[in-house]
Formats: sequence, C-alpha cells, structure tokens
Amino acid sequence: MTVERLETCCFTIPTDQAESDGTLEWASTTILVVEAVGGGRRGLGWTYAPEAAESVVNELLAPRVVGQSLDDLGRLWLELGAAIRNAGRPGIAFCALSSVDLALWDLRARLLDVPLVTLLPAAHDRVPVYGSGGFCSYTDERLAEQLGGWVEQGCAGVKMKLGREPERDPHRLSVARDAIGDAELMVDANGAFGVKEAIRWANRYVEEWDVRWFEEPVSSADVDGLRRVRDHSLLEVAAGEYAYVLADFRNLLESVDCLQADVTRCGGISGLLRVNGLASANGLDVSGHCAPQLSAHALCGVDRLRHLEYFHDHVRIESMLFDGVLAPVDGALVPDRSRAGNGLELKRADAQRWAA
Repeated sequence: MTVERLETCCFTIPTDQAESDGTLEWASTTILVVEAVGGGRRGLGWTYAPEAAESVVNELLAPRVVGQSLDDLGRLWLELGAAIRNAGRPGIAFCALSSVDLALWDLRARLLDVPLVTLLPAAHDRVPVYGSGGFCSYTDERLAEQLGGWVEQGCAGVKMKLGREPERDPHRLSVARDAIGDAELMVDANGAFGVKEAIRWANRYVEEWDVRWFEEPVSSADVDGLRRVRDHSLLEVAAGEYAYVLADFRNLLESVDCLQADVTRCGGISGLLRVNGLASANGLDVSGHCAPQLSAHALCGVDRLRHLEYFHDHVRIESMLFDGVLAPVDGALVPDRSRAGNGLELKRADAQRWAA
C-alpha cells in the first residue's frame, strides 16, 4: 500500500467544432493524466489544465509522494498543499494537486480490490446529471439538436452559454426552449455581464423562458456582485467552478444559492470532502462541475448533492481516452461496483495521437 512512482502525460484534443461562451473562445482542450503506480496496479487521475500543471506534478509533488503509504491520504494531502505554497496554490498548482490526489485514491481502491465509491462516506449511489454545452458559436440547428438530444436521453435539465452577443440571446433561448419542452433550462454567462445588466436579464429569463439557474452572471471573483444578482432576481445564482482552495469556497457562501465544485480543481477527493463539510454546515447544495467520469464516484460522498454537469467537451474527451466510461442511466451516472477503483483504463495506443 505504498506509492512507487507517478507517471504523467498531457493530451491536447481539438474540439469537434468552434466553441465559445460569454467571455472566451477555444479550439482545443488539454488534459493532464496522472497515474500512481504501486503493488502492480495503476491509479488514474486527471485535470483539465495547461501543460504547466505537469511540471508542478513532476517537480513539486511526485518527490513527496514516492514511498508514501496510501493509508495516510489525509496527511499526504496536507503535505502536498504545503509543497506548492510558493508556486501559488490557487490555479494550476491546485489542478496538479487534484490530479495526484485522484490518482492516489484510485490506486488505494484498486489495491484493496474495491470500487472507489466504497472508500467514501457515500450518501448516494447515483449522481443526477444535466446536459451542458449550447455554446454561443453554435447554429440554431446545432443548439436545438444538442439540447434536445440530452432531454431525449433522460436528462431532466440542460444548460446553455450566453452573454457573448446579448442581443441574440432571446432568439437562442426560444430555440432552446422549443427543443427541450418542459425540461429545466439553465444558463451560464461565464461572467459576461455587469451587475445591473445581469439583474435585468435574469428577470427576463424567468418571465419569458422559465429559466431556473443563472451561473456566473458576473465574474465569480465579484462576490458582492453575485450576491446582488441573487438578492434582486428570481433565479438561483451559482458559482464555484473557479474555486480552488477552501477559502475560495468560503468567500462564496453568502453570494450563491448553490455551490459548484470541480473535483479536478478543488484538491481532488480529499478537497471535495472538505468542500462538502463547508457546504453542509452552511445549508448549501453542491453541484459538480464537469469531469463526469471522475465525479461519478466522488460526488456520491457529497451530502447535499444537487447534480453534475455532463459537459460536452469532457464527455467527448473521456470517451476518447478511457475504457470503462459510464453513460447516464435514467438521467444519472451510477458507479460500476463490479470494477475496482474508478473502473477506468487509459487507452494508451489511442491516446498517443494527441500527446503533447
């Protein structure tokens, strides 16, 4: 039950078409995969971050992990956090730490020959998902096809991007509502609006398109702005995908209706469990942000779990890189308890075509 070494690799995968949200455009996504090796088994973890995160793993974290016992994951997590102090913990460094923590939890489960979820204080056996994509760059036809397709597959809700060209959003929202019928419609501005503009749009979203969820109406760094939008609109306000260390989540507690957490950014499973405690103590639900194949096990350990973002880019990438991926069943991901760990295996030969 000790770690012999860490192995890392980065892959950059082009999007299937041009993508944009309210504040950013992109044509590819980079994923850092970390494998913790020990006892003849390999534990898998990853994060979506620039290649610089790989250097953080290899230079700052791997030397402190080798030879360590997997029975001491809590202590080891704290030591790894201390090791990246001078690298700047929030951001790339915590993405790196998250990938290592996820790999260590997975290795421990595989060495014990149990599914990862059984190592957690699991409050759930399934994780509800909502379809997420609806990029600002999409045509009306693609928008309707994608969002409507998720509803047909059993998702109770979908989320679309907006805010890049606000004057086009009313038409796009009507296209989305027609495509999904009575399913829940959620929107994400990625911080594109000012406070007063966000409030005006929020109330219109509710009245005309029955939108229920407004994610990052203003920058998530503007906690006062988030609070003002929440307090002066009928929509639930959500943020947290760019929260890394626990203090980031603490700063959002009085500003959101639902706290988002990304297991590949918030410190892995060890970090997510701490976020769970903070949210529970403050009466807030938690929604998982992306990385569905890692989140399927991890989020079962969240007390007040709302749902998980089944994000188009990550769904596609994880299916391309890993065997054993889960597909939604009745609108939820259900961990496979017949397989040890997270149940995934890296498709090594296939993955090499995207190696950075």
